[in-house]
Amino acid sequence: MGSASLIASPVYASPDLRCSRRRRSPAIFKLLRSSCRCDAGDGSTTATGRVDNRISESENGYHRLSAVEQLESVSSMTGGAFDFKGATTSLTDKPLPYPKTVTLVRHGLSTWNEESRVQGSSNLSVLTEVGIQQAERCRKALSNVHFDQCFASPISRAKSTAEVMWVEREEPLVFLDSLKEAHLFFLEGMTNAEAKKKHPELYHSWREDPSNFHVDGVYPIRRLWGTAREAWREILAAQGESFLVVTHKSILRALICTALGLGPERFRAIDVNNGGISTFSFNRRGEAMLQSLNLTAHMYSDHTYQF
Repeated sequence: MGSASLIASPVYASPDLRCSRRRRSPAIFKLLRSSCRCDAGDGSTTATGRVDNRISESENGYHRLSAVEQLESVSSMTGGAFDFKGATTSLTDKPLPYPKTVTLVRHGLSTWNEESRVQGSSNLSVLTEVGIQQAERCRKALSNVHFDQCFASPISRAKSTAEVMWVEREEPLVFLDSLKEAHLFFLEGMTNAEAKKKHPELYHSWREDPSNFHVDGVYPIRRLWGTAREAWREILAAQGESFLVVTHKSILRALICTALGLGPERFRAIDVNNGGISTFSFNRRGEAMLQSLNLTAHMYSDHTYQF
């Protein structure tokens, strides 16, 4: 696909890519030539020739660009993104000292999951035996990944999942109130069938239009977006480059959506299974790139991940 893209889209020499032959970095041009070499289908290397022409003009120019600027300026020619500048808005108050990776995990199956009850912020739902097994599968699936810290919701089902996953790590677990689940008032503890029967309008709003679901003027999902941004700030401000986060479905939806620049009206556009794993990378500007969403291969096999 990269070759076809290069052939279909001619590359023209740009004065913005000029650099001194004397000062240029040979490694940069070697990388560009090797990255952009492709077969035009008739035995020729048309796309490579275009890249070489552009590099030749750059070598004969007079303006020097840094290695990073050179790579950024030709990223479209290599068929891949060198960076994701401007892809989303920053989630931090200040630039990060280095890029970071955050792996998000939903807790294992709980008693109220199994009974189809509205959980919300209640602490009465605990992991089932299946849920404990799912947490163990998550631990094994990520056993080859280094994490500097683990952040978790202090609510029982997420706390227990994190304890299983972090059992062999030296660093202490860090519990954040900003990772707690949304508070759903008197619906919590009801089965979905009961809630639908006793509070039909309210339940319909929660299921079909969650961003406008409210009780006495309080909008739980809109509040959750603010909580998610607070959680991101706390996590990304921590020391380290790689973090594990264990929490609940609704706050995970909010974390994912806020990282992607999506509003609370997109709440149900994202789904995360029990034990589902999602991963974000962050550049130094605090902008997010989604690397994986709701991975579940480890639930059905001995698959391990490398991030």
